Amino acid sequence: VIVSYSADDFGSFGYLRHWAAGKHAKGATRPVYNWENNNYVGEIEEAPETYNVIGNMNEYQLTITETTFGGRAELVDSTGLLDYGSLIYITLQRAKTAKEAIGVMTDLIDKYGYNSEGESFTIADKNEAWVMDLIGKGTGRKGAVWVAVRVPDDCICAHANQSRIRRFPLRDKENCLYSKDVISFAREKGYFKGKKDSDFSFADAYAPADFSALRFCEARVWSFFNRYVDGMEKYLPYASGENPQAEPMPLFVKPNRLLSVQDVKDMMRDHYEGTPLDISKDFGAGPYHTPYRLSPLSFKVNGQEYFNERPISTQQSGFVFVSQMRSTMPDAIGGVLWFGTDDANMTVFTPVYCCTDKVPVCYSRVDGADYITFSWNSSFWIFNWVANMVYPRYDLMIGDVRASQSEMETTFNDAQEGIESAASKLYSKDPARAKEFLTNYTNMTAQSTLDTWKRLGEF
Repeated sequence: VIVSYSADDFGSFGYLRHWAAGKHAKGATRPVYNWENNNYVGEIEEAPETYNVIGNMNEYQLTITETTFGGRAELVDSTGLLDYGSLIYITLQRAKTAKEAIGVMTDLIDKYGYNSEGESFTIADKNEAWVMDLIGKGTGRKGAVWVAVRVPDDCICAHANQSRIRRFPLRDKENCLYSKDVISFAREKGYFKGKKDSDFSFADAYAPADFSALRFCEARVWSFFNRYVDGMEKYLPYASGENPQAEPMPLFVKPNRLLSVQDVKDMMRDHYEGTPLDISKDFGAGPYHTPYRLSPLSFKVNGQEYFNERPISTQQSGFVFVSQMRSTMPDAIGGVLWFGTDDANMTVFTPVYCCTDKVPVCYSRVDGADYITFSWNSSFWIFNWVANMVYPRYDLMIGDVRASQSEMETTFNDAQEGIESAASKLYSKDPARAKEFLTNYTNMTAQSTLDTWKRLGEF
């Protein structure tokens, strides 16, 4: 199972979070901090046992990510305690499987309230992947309405800031779970007036798509699918926003070949290359074909409104990762979070094993680094430093970036089998030593990548 994620948030500082495993006394509580602004919001009951979490993966290879679709603004509950980020990281500390995580997340929301906009979550373990669309019920009403759909084993799914679950099976608990009031609440609010529940569409009821949702969000999904699925041209009128009434894309599609972890890393670098939306070919690309644009996406000239494309890879990323989960190995070895700071196009993905209990210095807030405090020892700052030199002379310099990037990622990929073979031998005799070995390897590869990128920046 493979999951990718890009934390696209202008002004965010990319670093690797860690929560140590622990056991807790009955009646213990834990603080909750809003993920986006780190403000303390209150206390919730602590679980008797919590698991090791590194980034967005825990020691049982469970990965949870998100994408904000917003949806109907009146459904945000400003009195809720949990935002989408704290919900993710608290759940990672409490669940072992994707299905268990869905239960933990929705139970927490029912008990403590949810104060974010509508979210799509990817929830995956070593055996299966689910997508869950969720939105609150408005101020003063705890809980949320939601639906979760399992992605078939032979398919790929993508979502990018727009709700994508439409109709769903009402009697298939193996592959679809949903809140008991997901349809009745929509009827109550007037979002759905159909005669049959089977005609209900979550996305149409709770997050009806406008031009921005299509061109800036669905188009990125189309580009991902288009790379690996035949016949996606028929969905371009919908994804481009030219015809909102055209046939929408399915939630998941079957690729024309098996995808590797490296395929997914490379896809996260996409700027619509080779498609009608190719951002490196339009007027804004300039003489050096730069596939990056300043915010905001839309602007006016002489009273006429224009817009730039919004590709998968954008300079606004704080960090990005591709998680790899394998049921054929012990959890400590099977789960790898391939992590990088800045956007996928400009970073190097290094292996972070899910048993890691020591964050690499360069992936921390070293020297007090944050989004406005520079440090030569921070991967976030070194990768942004190099990227900012490349942006204005892109096609003259991106070749040097690609060469270093490819060399390091190929080295890590080629070394993976040997590293994991050695770790497996250790694990059979002494699991603790195996985890220490993989933690040290995680730290070494992160630091060596930082050092290499510094030399590239000097060059």
